[in-house]
Amino acid sequence: MRVLVVDLDRAWRGGQNQALLLLRGLRARGHAAELLSVRGAPLAARAQAAGVPVHVVPQSSRRWRAAWLLRGLVGEKRFDIVHANEAHALTAAWLGRAHRRVPLAAARRVAFPLSRGRFSLARYRAAACIVAVSHFVAQSVVESGLPASVVEVVHDGVEIPYPLSLESRLRARERWGVAGDAPLLGCVGYLLPEKGQEFLVRAMPAVRASLPSSRLLLVGDGLDRAKLERLADELGIREVVQFAGHVEDISDVYRALDAFVFPSLAEPLGSSLLAAMAWGLPVVALARGGVKEIVEDGRDGLLLEDAAPQSLAAAVVRLLTEHNFARGLGEAGRETIVARFSADRMVESTLAIFERLTATGAPG
Repeated sequence: MRVLVVDLDRAWRGGQNQALLLLRGLRARGHAAELLSVRGAPLAARAQAAGVPVHVVPQSSRRWRAAWLLRGLVGEKRFDIVHANEAHALTAAWLGRAHRRVPLAAARRVAFPLSRGRFSLARYRAAACIVAVSHFVAQSVVESGLPASVVEVVHDGVEIPYPLSLESRLRARERWGVAGDAPLLGCVGYLLPEKGQEFLVRAMPAVRASLPSSRLLLVGDGLDRAKLERLADELGIREVVQFAGHVEDISDVYRALDAFVFPSLAEPLGSSLLAAMAWGLPVVALARGGVKEIVEDGRDGLLLEDAAPQSLAAAVVRLLTEHNFARGLGEAGRETIVARFSADRMVESTLAIFERLTATGAPG
């Protein structure tokens, strides 16, 4: 099968990681998968390094440039299907009328409903299939006015790491300056209000009251970074909250942690939560959005109904002091990822949709 994945996002986030996993997985299975991206985007560079053929457009007028390029690529019958990995890509595919020549699949991986504007809905109605990353997201698409018959759920997937060795853990902890057995909490994600990191920072004084040597590692950048740094200063915990920014080798984060906290207030699914569980970390998350499709409270993680700092602190302290309980959650969490959220499973499920769409021989 000849697949063109289109992603015009200029940043590297969970969706771009999924696109790269999909491209690599398709090519490993013998399919001719290529990428249309933005020049200079991290996804374009990483895909090219992985041996994926990459078509690029400049950042200026990226949607119109991509639409024009798509008309040529699809018009030459070089591809059997187009997969728009995010909203800008879907706009370009629609403007380029790709859906008139081949089936168009559109990923939907955000928590908020579709805009009801004619332009927005027309783009999604052009798709032969809307691939939602969770049942929570799928329901929001249907509630926006699109038929359930064109919506499929394919959960994001993550690669399953090898079991953690003591040596690699010690090296990772040394990187982050963690001494001895000092408990290290972690949270990975863009620093934005809806991601809930403020509640985690506010929980740290209570965590420190029970575990004075505990520390917090916040990985990622975003609009809230300066605000969170000021908050840590105001709470007198700036020296124990480390703002790591963007980390290229994210595995060094998970190797170092003792527990992972995911306080997102409205999450379509949660790629970093999946990754933490794949590493066998005990996790705390809010029972919001697609998170409830991943974690079963008390079996493979802890779910909280609200983000109150005291609730977060109590859950974290429990994970850091009840070692057998935490170890059991971590082991069950890894089993959950292997069984239901692996990258291989995501690729196979997406490929099954592509095969069904192309078998009909009809565009969207």
